[in-house]
Amino acid sequence: MAKAERAAGFACTACGLRTPKWLGRCPDCGAWGSMGEVEVGRSSGKGIARLPLAIAAVEAGPVKRDSTGIGELDRVLGGGLVPGAAILLGGDPGIGKSTLLLAAMHAIAQQGPVLYVSGEESPRQIRLRGERLGALSNGLMLFAEGDVEAILATAERMRPRALAIDSIQTVHLPQLGGAPGGVAQLREVVARLVAFAKETDTPVFLVGHVTKDGAIAGPRVVEHMVDTVLYFEGDRGHAYRILRAHKNRFGSTNEIGVFEMKGSGLSEVPNPSALFLAERPRGAPGTAVAATLSGTRPVLVEVQALATPSQIPAPRRTCLGVDSARVGLLAAVLERKCGIDLAGCDLYVNVIGGLELTEPACDLAVAAALVSSLRDKPIAETTLVLGEIGLAGELRAVGQLPARLAEAAQLGFTRAIVPLGAGAQCEKPPLELVPVATLESALQVVFG
Repeated sequence: MAKAERAAGFACTACGLRTPKWLGRCPDCGAWGSMGEVEVGRSSGKGIARLPLAIAAVEAGPVKRDSTGIGELDRVLGGGLVPGAAILLGGDPGIGKSTLLLAAMHAIAQQGPVLYVSGEESPRQIRLRGERLGALSNGLMLFAEGDVEAILATAERMRPRALAIDSIQTVHLPQLGGAPGGVAQLREVVARLVAFAKETDTPVFLVGHVTKDGAIAGPRVVEHMVDTVLYFEGDRGHAYRILRAHKNRFGSTNEIGVFEMKGSGLSEVPNPSALFLAERPRGAPGTAVAATLSGTRPVLVEVQALATPSQIPAPRRTCLGVDSARVGLLAAVLERKCGIDLAGCDLYVNVIGGLELTEPACDLAVAAALVSSLRDKPIAETTLVLGEIGLAGELRAVGQLPARLAEAAQLGFTRAIVPLGAGAQCEKPPLELVPVATLESALQVVFG
């Protein structure tokens, strides 16, 4: 077996780049003051080389997925839990990461024992949370430990259905120098846990701290090592939380899971559209409803806009949930192609519910909301507006129109303004379609 020597080196806490000497700025990612001292190993011999294998000779069958017992979590994971998957869960302090993890472990424990490792809370504290959540399964085994070797030894003996670490920044390897949460410690600890997951087909959940900027703390290489990176988002002042996948080797990253925080824990929201439109103002100018796709699920969202005369030479463009550059582009098209003067107005656009509109199918809703606010004319409550807007003022078709219209019909919408030719996608549309070719024609239909 090859001998390994230890030597000093430096690694960037942002991207994980290693250098033999200290640098003030990382040459890879450009971060300042991010180089920290670590110990690196040098192999003094040659290991046993593995032979390459033809891809056609690799045995592979259909991916088996197990349910976590939480439908919204299964949706974000791509349909369930894949054996051997390493999942990193991040989010702001107090957002509900531990609550979600404990509820998932309780559900998985109905199928077999699970190991819940906590380096921050005592078993008594977790028991109190479990009483509040109703998560007191006999198969849910608690382990207050920070030594990764002790954790892996216990997991080897138990062979649990799943392993949860809350949180990864509190786990360390005693033989390796540095405090828990350091660059070298995190890299080595995560590597050992991921290797255990792959060798034993045990799903491993890792809870990660986040920085003040909202990114998961530690080197970015940790996110590359795991299979799935989930972010739990939301305002602690509100009851609703959104779970997103920023990386997923076993499914789409477009799916979202919606939860409501209650006194008894997190409750799934199976119909986000009804939730996001529940407090929609009736007959108020400056609001429009569009149907966006979150993975495979259509979600109806309310877009609010406010256009007001500006008192400064450079009007403001403030946008939440939609790209400000996209809003500026739509404002330019409205001025040039429709003769609507927005150059001297402050524009504010907000997407209700904390969603982010990334697909251009919602362009028409944003433009209609801006014109509605400027003219002080409301859009009919049962009218849906869909379409991508081109620089020539034309409306372009959107994908998966039947699913969007079906979702709107279930919530009481009776009319949809869509691009010309969109009717060919729907043989029997569930509501009245008004096909239009240009943005100007769409605004004439909306505002009469």
